[in-house]
Amino acid sequence: MTIHLHHGDLPDGLDLGPVIAIDSETMGLLPVRDRLCVVQLSAGDGDAHLVKFDGKRFDAPNLCRLLTDPDRLKLFHFARFDVAVMKAYLGVVTAPVYCTKIASRLVRTYTDRHGLKELCRELLGIDLSKVQQSSDWGAAELSDAQLDYAAQDVLYLHRLRERLDSMLEREGRVEIARACFAFLHTRADLDLLGWDEVDIFAH
Repeated sequence: MTIHLHHGDLPDGLDLGPVIAIDSETMGLLPVRDRLCVVQLSAGDGDAHLVKFDGKRFDAPNLCRLLTDPDRLKLFHFARFDVAVMKAYLGVVTAPVYCTKIASRLVRTYTDRHGLKELCRELLGIDLSKVQQSSDWGAAELSDAQLDYAAQDVLYLHRLRERLDSMLEREGRVEIARACFAFLHTRADLDLLGWDEVDIFAH
């Protein structure tokens, strides 16, 4: 695994392929309050690219161009949060997207454990460490442990998608998954507008 740390934006000319795994690290779990600190990306080749923001500027044209490229599929785990964060701080609607958590909920109905750690353990036989999950991502310098943690969150999403796609096909739920993925930007908008805890479809 090679980790490439970039400050403020991706470098010009970087090609991450047609399917890109993406995650983000923030100061907390409320996009309207907790700022974006790091965006990590991987082409599924074992390398991770981390874009670190200083909290003062979020002008990242290369990253934004990639997030909005209609010809590149963006893989997330819990895309609802990341899509909302990208819109709140980068001002973009990330699309098209694929969410491994949604796919898992649609096919792994035999369990209520749909976290990335559990998915990697069951489907790939990989044990991820989550020790750095609640660390200070806004620090001026990130530790090696933080960099490793951030990279791990995107290195396995391509393989998880392959496994989940076969399960979606087996269970006849490919189309409903695609519809859910397409709805994610609206769900993120609702979160940013204050309907994060309210199910507007409920009676």
